[in-house]
Amino acid sequence: MGALSVLLIAVGAILAFAVKIASDDVDLTAVGVILMVVGAIGLIASVIRGSWLGFSSTRERRVSTDGRTLVERERGSTF
Repeated sequence: MGALSVLLIAVGAILAFAVKIASDDVDLTAVGVILMVVGAIGLIASVIRGSWLGFSSTRERRVSTDGRTLVERERGSTF
């Protein structure tokens, strides 16, 4: 998710600041700003969630009901 967000920010910046094509139908500056805002929101969400590039793992440890056995489970997601 983080890499896609950076890509959206880059494409939005190119559309907003570098492309100078005039069109009556589409305002490329507005489209670029929208892409940069969406990319920034996605980047912030990725940093908060801790899933830069989509990789994450979860580790769970708990004691079973008998009180003697430690149960561990680890899950990892692949991209």
